[in-house]
Amino acid sequence: MRRISRSLVLAAAMLSAGALAGCLDLAPAYHRPALPTPASFPQGPAYAPQTSSAAPIVGWREFFSDPKLKAVIEQALAANRDLRIAVANIAAARAQYHVQRAALFPAVNAQLGANILQEPVGVIEGTTVGLPPGISSEYSESIYSATLGVTNYQLDLFGKVHNLTKAAREQYFATRQARDAAQITLVSEVAADYLTLGADRTLLKNAQDNFASATATLDVTKGRFEHGVVSQLDVSQADTLVQQARYDVARLTTQVAQDRNALELVVGAPVADALLPADADADGEVVVLARLPGAVTSSVLLKRPDVLQSEDQLRAANANIGAARAAFFPNISLTGDGGLTSLALSTLFRASAATWTFAPTITQPIFDAGANRGNLAYAKAQRDVSVAQYEKAIQTAFREVADALAQRGTIEEQLAAQRALHSASAEALRLSTARYERGADSYLNTLIAQRTFYSARQTLVAAELARSVNLVTLYSVLGGGLDTPSQATEVGNGANHGANNPG
Repeated sequence: MRRISRSLVLAAAMLSAGALAGCLDLAPAYHRPALPTPASFPQGPAYAPQTSSAAPIVGWREFFSDPKLKAVIEQALAANRDLRIAVANIAAARAQYHVQRAALFPAVNAQLGANILQEPVGVIEGTTVGLPPGISSEYSESIYSATLGVTNYQLDLFGKVHNLTKAAREQYFATRQARDAAQITLVSEVAADYLTLGADRTLLKNAQDNFASATATLDVTKGRFEHGVVSQLDVSQADTLVQQARYDVARLTTQVAQDRNALELVVGAPVADALLPADADADGEVVVLARLPGAVTSSVLLKRPDVLQSEDQLRAANANIGAARAAFFPNISLTGDGGLTSLALSTLFRASAATWTFAPTITQPIFDAGANRGNLAYAKAQRDVSVAQYEKAIQTAFREVADALAQRGTIEEQLAAQRALHSASAEALRLSTARYERGADSYLNTLIAQRTFYSARQTLVAAELARSVNLVTLYSVLGGGLDTPSQATEVGNGANHGANNPG
């Protein structure tokens, strides 16, 4: 039995190796489509001048400098449900790949069996009466077997199984890229929500300060009115400022609560008070981000995980064409087993009990009513869809980067203008208040100066937020957000082209 079993296993292994080494690959040669975008990003008045060199994109731990924001991002990476789904999808795709890859090799099965039969002799001879004396009324028979065999193993001479395996592998790679894209999106969403919460808390503090100041001014104005120094018009004008500030406090209190809810939703868990952004002064800059390099070309888009995901799906569609073409050629299936069969268990393992069978079959499609042609046309159409989706992914990425660069090119000028406006409005308020207190001007001018100063403070906070969010957006659309650079990972019998290790 050992000699027969070893021979059968060796034959199966040789057939498998021959099929893997000598099969034809009917899939079209893969060529990455040309970039459907210009080689460089737009230039003009809206864009900052491009420097001669660009530093590499770093991981988010190096990019973000605020320790509390880093802690919140860490919490999100551990608790966010969308990221958990992406990780589970990787495990599912990896399992499907291994299932498909197993079809490249023969499945060898061992079987032990016994067939024990006992029937009345009369049933066997066609009668149940008239048995001669001394003859047993029962008939028994036992057959024992031990076999090792291969069932319906397909020789992959035309690469059908090989291409299906390649397609499954590329889909697995695509899920890895989808996970990396999900992490980049998550990091940028957490940072943007965190910055928005900080900005709105600053706006709320400004509104509260303005409400307190306006209330104090109203009290003074009422006192002066009681002494006949000012008119009822001054009291009414002062009260309008109080009511506007009161409304802003109520509105921004709601907004801050909603901002925190949005942050905790994307994090996937409650965020401790100690990790929330502190109230920032409108005159100061909230430094939570590093600076990005100035020079970028459109080739950087090819490294974005969502673009790599589209390319992996394109490679899978290309491999499916090879599998569809292989259906037009003969299908060779091997079935065979070898083992031992005996009427007695005691003689089962003797050399005389050896048996074997070998049943190869060749199937050539003759008429299928156009099914194979339809499958091939479908595979080609899916490949064309994947090409279009890949090109659209690059074009979308190009537009996102161009938009972020356009905002980045003028955001510093906008911020400088808002800071100058804030300083000028503060000086105007000081002078107007002094003139009013000396009786040289009406309260209306002071009221206008107060409103202008308050609006300038709010606008300055919004400009600071826009500058920080722009950096987050630009970092995200350039493919940042991962802790480790892209590196190849061997999977099965192929290398992962450009897949990022999950951070």
